[in-house]
Parts: sequence; C-alpha cells; structure tokens
Amino acid sequence: MRPILATFLVLLLASCASTPIDTNPNASASDLYQNAMHLLNHKDYNTAIKEFQTLEARYPYGIYSTQAQLDVAYAYYKQDDQESANEACDSFIKLHPNNPHVDYAYYLKGLANFNYHSDFMSRISHQDMALRDPKETRASFFAFRTLITRFPKSRYAPDARQRLVFLVNELSHYEISVGRYYLKRGAWVAAANRAKYVLVHYPESNQARNALLLEIAAYQKLGLTHLANDTEKVLHLNFPDSRPVAQASAGEHHKAWWKFW
Repeated sequence: MRPILATFLVLLLASCASTPIDTNPNASASDLYQNAMHLLNHKDYNTAIKEFQTLEARYPYGIYSTQAQLDVAYAYYKQDDQESANEACDSFIKLHPNNPHVDYAYYLKGLANFNYHSDFMSRISHQDMALRDPKETRASFFAFRTLITRFPKSRYAPDARQRLVFLVNELSHYEISVGRYYLKRGAWVAAANRAKYVLVHYPESNQARNALLLEIAAYQKLGLTHLANDTEKVLHLNFPDSRPVAQASAGEHHKAWWKFW
C-alpha cells in the first residue's frame, strides 16, 4: 500500500518507458519518476530503487524527489530489506516531519518490522529468553503507536490499531517469559521488575494475569509479604476466578507453590 499522489502525478503513469533512462542526462524529473514507478509496479525493485535515487540526485528538490524517498522505502520493504526500509523511513520522517504523507512513513516502518514478528517467538522458544531482544517487534510497536497518536484519523490508523493489539500481547509475553527465567534462577528483583513493566506499559494485554502472578511469586521469594498480599488482592479483584495463592508453612518465607507456566 502506498500513499495516494496528486491526480496529475497519477495520470503521468499512464505512459512511461519500460527500461531505465538514468543514462539520459536530459531526462526530466517527471520522466525519471514515471519510469521508476513503472519498474516498481512491475516488481523490478532493484532497478526502481536506482532510478529513484538518480531522480533524487539530479533533482533534490520538489514533489517528485520527496515522493521518491517514500517509494524507495516501499521498494526496500517489498524486497524484505528491513534495515534499508527502516533507514529510508527514518530519513523521510526526519527530513519531512510536516509532509502530508509522513503518517505513511510511520506505517511503512511499522510494517517493515512487523514482518519479523511471526518467527520471533519461534526463534527464542528453545533459547534463554533473557538472552534475546525483540528489537524489531518493539520498533514496529513504537512506529504504529506514534502513527495512531499523532495521526488518529490517518487512513492507516485502523490497521495500525489492529496490529498493535497483537504486538502488545507478544511483547508482554516476552517480558513474562524473561521474568519466569529470572524467577527460576533466583533473580527475584529482576523478575518483579519484569512483571511490573507489563502491568505499567501493557495493562490491557493478555498477560496481565500472569504478570500479577509473577509479581506475587517474586515478592514472596523476597519475603515482602505485605506487597505480595496487596498484589494478590489486585489479582482477585481483576481476575475473580483465580485460585488462592498457597502460602508456605509456619516459620518459612511465603512461597508460591503453584506453577503458572
């Protein structure tokens, strides 16, 4: 999906060359743009990128050059070149913060990183969770969140909101998994901090219950009985069907004898 151009630009695409014309020193910005779009629409992404870059180099100012920067980002995205797509989107946002299509730059950056979410959990499922960092997932989350915050009426906002629901659940799942990793290894403060992070930053995720359980377990391990009891009250207030948290026998620190993973 690419931003809608002004009508006169769209009409120019009706007649265009089928081969690069960057060797023609007299080619106008319009000619270069038409040809690059033709290549892009025919999925010749490498050549299209070169043509757009030639346009930017020869005619660095004007509507064609500005639009070419977004189209280069789109071409990189279609090539699954995540790093280059990110760089192109970031460059556009920095250079043209008030451009009417800057919302699309955020959306495209979100998409470029979102494409990597599907195998993120599979990549870390058999590895230590604390040793992995969902950088791409976070980048997608922040791009989409910025889009819907700054441009709530953008044509891309509805799709961004739907994708954010998925990303919030995935990121909160990651934090809980890392917290469990810490809990099992005796890093109880770190486990409590991971749980708190989910509750503060992703309160509506599907991991909120597990975050409270993890927090209770960490507090019990730390001997912070008052905090553990207060958190348990919050748990049962928000999740009435949760079973009571078992307590240790007399003379021992409170422990969680249940497992929730």
